[in-house]
Amino acid sequence: MTVTAKGPLPSEPYDVTVVGAGVVGSAIARELARHHRLRVALVEASGDVGDGTSKANTAILHTGFDAVPGSLEARLVREGQRLLAAYAAETGIPVEPVGALLVAWDEEQLAALPSLLDKARRNAYTAARIIDADEVRARQPHLGPGALGALDVPGESIICPWTTTLAYATQAVRGGVDLHLNCHVEDGDREDYPGGGCRELATSRGVVRTRYLINAAGLHADELDQRSLGDGDFTVTPRRGQLIVFDKLARDLVRHILLPVPTALGKGVLVAPTVYGNVLLGPTAEELDDKTATGTTADGIDTLRAKGGRILPALLDEEITTVYAGLRAATEHDDYQIHASAEERWITVGGIRSTGLTASMAIAAYVVDLLAETAGPELDLTHAGALDPVRMPNLGEAFPRPYQRADLIATDPAYGSIVCHCERVTRGEIRDALISTVPPGSLDGLRRRTRARGGRCQGFYCGAAVRELFDGWGESGAAR
Repeated sequence: MTVTAKGPLPSEPYDVTVVGAGVVGSAIARELARHHRLRVALVEASGDVGDGTSKANTAILHTGFDAVPGSLEARLVREGQRLLAAYAAETGIPVEPVGALLVAWDEEQLAALPSLLDKARRNAYTAARIIDADEVRARQPHLGPGALGALDVPGESIICPWTTTLAYATQAVRGGVDLHLNCHVEDGDREDYPGGGCRELATSRGVVRTRYLINAAGLHADELDQRSLGDGDFTVTPRRGQLIVFDKLARDLVRHILLPVPTALGKGVLVAPTVYGNVLLGPTAEELDDKTATGTTADGIDTLRAKGGRILPALLDEEITTVYAGLRAATEHDDYQIHASAEERWITVGGIRSTGLTASMAIAAYVVDLLAETAGPELDLTHAGALDPVRMPNLGEAFPRPYQRADLIATDPAYGSIVCHCERVTRGEIRDALISTVPPGSLDGLRRRTRARGGRCQGFYCGAAVRELFDGWGESGAAR
């Protein structure tokens, strides 16, 4: 088990290589790690896991109530929600079951609620119900005027997406998976190799040889299929979602996830609390051609503020902590695009949109089952063993943080030494992240592991101290 970010790659072929270390690719690698006889690699173009779509979303653990009934997505979201909720409890990933209200603001939207309730029931979600305007107001007193009713979906939760991806990758690496970062796959030609067919992946760090490949490259999954297979079943059109993060003082305004009636472009602009104590407003849904266009725009922020003012007027009086944008891997299809080719020894996992976080563990199990069918007896996938449990650092405000734990501080005073005062991040947490199984390769990666530099000052006060710790911790884990 290794984590590499530079240098030569192993010459010995892997049994399976997963391309893309987002939440889905990392979940697949973790599932493969349960098959201890396999030699598995997880390769990622970026310098960190979860550095693409997975780091910039609305962080909701969905019930799947509004998925297309009978679709693969509906099935995997439903299964994934159950699996991830249990996994989060085991590993310390913060989850808060705040519930959601899908609010109708006009007669047309109110008339759509019964069909949405019927869709929820067809998706085997029976806890949803329609509530009237008075109950909506009682449940969410700061809501803007004009709400006519809502669909109450009590099972919707908020979750930490950063810790989820990191937990999967950590368990995968500890289970024997080699993680290769800064390893952009440029092509994947077939070659003959002693012992069976093998594929040579030309990467930015050299060649990776693998018997089977799983393409979980997210926004670039269609390109990898086209370059390596000569064709593809879908085209990814990046869909940008801009979001505003409001200060923690806004948190008391929001008791639930506030959803609009969905459109063909997605779930629309929502207001939601986060496990970090902030409030999110967004996302937009902009169809783009550029798969790197993660910048925010004045028009996008103005649009969000206008919509947010309708949903929760008092929110606009609160301070903004930051704004950001993420790209979703939308395709021309209404469902996930998961396909296998036995001849090519290739599985594509594409078109995984905003529900991919929720469905990630179920997608992983589905893909490994598909791999077993595709490979047959050539790969030993008949017996899955257990993985050593992991316990992730808590980033959620609803659970005790290190600076609040006298027992932890008594054991190690570093947990009582606050470095980032906005987010109450301690020297001990930063140290632990920097010497962890999958350490951050950048300050942004450190922020996703600790919240350092993520508060209202955005690193203005703590930036130099955090940088000194980041630069000062060596491979041995001792500060210079």
